[in-house]
Amino acid sequence: QVQLVESGGGLVQPGGSLLLSCVASGFTFSEYAMSWYRQAPGKERELVAGISVFGTSTTYNDAVRGRFAISRDNAKNTAYLQMNNVKVEDSAMYYCKAALPSSSYWGQGTQVTVSS
Repeated sequence: QVQLVESGGGLVQPGGSLLLSCVASGFTFSEYAMSWYRQAPGKERELVAGISVFGTSTTYNDAVRGRFAISRDNAKNTAYLQMNNVKVEDSAMYYCKAALPSSSYWGQGTQVTVSS
């Protein structure tokens, strides 16, 4: 069955770094655009970053541009989100999403907490 499994979240101090991973199975990963979303308590889910099928095009939320980097390894069926210089306001549940124009899949999320 289709699965997206996120990992790499945790507690990190402001200014620190985290690498989130999203491992896909049950579908042809290389055919899907991948993206990372986040949702903080009481807030709507928002797009953090997206990457095209072959990784040639990326997009970022203005709040993370220059600090976060999205990438993918189609041979490993894995998408990544490198988070650098994190801020308290980056604290949220982070989700990965695999999307075609007609369908999409979501992972269960990994919690990121930025606190001193």
